[in-house]
Amino acid sequence: MTAISPPAAQPSAVGRARQWLRDRNVPPVYGILVIIFIVAILLDAFFGIDDELFILNQTILTNILVRSVALGIVAVGQTFVMVGASIDLSVAYLISVTAVGASYLMAGDPNRVWWTVLVLFVVGIVVGLINGTLITRLRINSLIATLGVGLILRGLLNATFENFAGSVPASFQTFAYGTIGPLPISVLVLFLVVLAGWFVLRRTKYGAHLYAVGGSEEVARLSGLRTGRVLVVAHMICSATAVLTGLFVVSRLRAGAPWVGTDGLYDLESIAATVIGGTALSGGKGGVWGTLAGVLIFSILDTMFNQIGIDAYMKQILRGAIIILAVGFYTFRSRAEQG
Repeated sequence: MTAISPPAAQPSAVGRARQWLRDRNVPPVYGILVIIFIVAILLDAFFGIDDELFILNQTILTNILVRSVALGIVAVGQTFVMVGASIDLSVAYLISVTAVGASYLMAGDPNRVWWTVLVLFVVGIVVGLINGTLITRLRINSLIATLGVGLILRGLLNATFENFAGSVPASFQTFAYGTIGPLPISVLVLFLVVLAGWFVLRRTKYGAHLYAVGGSEEVARLSGLRTGRVLVVAHMICSATAVLTGLFVVSRLRAGAPWVGTDGLYDLESIAATVIGGTALSGGKGGVWGTLAGVLIFSILDTMFNQIGIDAYMKQILRGAIIILAVGFYTFRSRAEQG
């Protein structure tokens, strides 16, 4: 008699949802983003200092997206260098240089905008080239090399400017305050940068080479890749996104000052958002969509803290704790999948 095997167990709804997300390469961090968003709504409902829930306030929801622009753009560039198993601590200083340089060179004259923007992007690309060369040619640790370059930028900036310098013309402020229908132009720029970053990383030969270099530089080199050139280009892209962030910041502030980049903690927070988004510090793994989710988590946390009236010092403590928990959860999950 032939034994009849029992029917295979059907996956649960949760299991089917997980498989659907996995098949579409949705980063796990989006699950954390949804949880934090729901928790933010509940905390606002019970402890909020305003009568109206932030989820029902279109202005607040739009501000969450606008709050993500500056960090989101530079975090995309940070994703590139971290995928290549490098890091860039000079971005905050380059943002300050861009903000001050833009307001000083434009001096409120709209006719100066186009060539000022061009000059600043050239400066950014040169900074990225220097960072990449120090790391790949001189074999200086990326933390030390980029921090050193950043400190040089800060020294040059502080020696030349002490306070807010110049101003940007009203037409340039459209970058920060203009809209296309209901969508702010700055948010549209952020999504275009993310989309471009995704395309380069996932749909071009360069992106494949960068993942290979981050996974194992020696194997990539033996495979015939010019690993140094690949990593230098990644640093140039990162610096270019820092310049774009600086242009957004000065457009929003209407003038630049030497501390706008460092006070914004764009170096450390871009790294944290990228890691929360699933990009490995060891390189070879991650992507810009996960980074975007990490940035949105920061923005939602800031909004939630404001809504329930938490003071600035407690914000930093809670933010740090949540970052540690989120990264710890992701690390635990990755180890469990590998095991």
